[in-house]
Amino acid sequence: MTAPIETIIDDFAFLDDWEDKYRYVIELGRDLPPLPDSEKTTANKVNGCVSQVWLVTEASDDADPVVTFRGDSDAHIVRGLVAIMIAALSGRRASEIETFDAEELLKSLGLEENLTPQRSNGLRAMIARMKTDARAAAEAA
Repeated sequence: MTAPIETIIDDFAFLDDWEDKYRYVIELGRDLPPLPDSEKTTANKVNGCVSQVWLVTEASDDADPVVTFRGDSDAHIVRGLVAIMIAALSGRRASEIETFDAEELLKSLGLEENLTPQRSNGLRAMIARMKTDARAAAEAA
């Protein structure tokens, strides 16, 4: 089970150096429930990530639906990044997801300046996919 985003933010605040943060991100990834192979489909694959990343989106039938995400990756650090974004966005209303400032979250965690450009681009692609899926859920409601 993924820790709440508030817990993750608090934990990051106690970690002084990037090595400790890096290990914590990998630990978060280990705690992320894996997706079954049947959900690791082309439709669920996030384009723009160097590693394989899959994202499954489900939404309630409300006018402003509650959107939940499940995800997985074949890379340890990326799995942790998936876990962070699921903790931040899953279970929120579509309107909240669309306006969520993911860049600010990444800066506050110290991830922006420590990720490789490829990982940063992949993370942005995943965030964009989550926002697009939330928008599509709201339009379908």
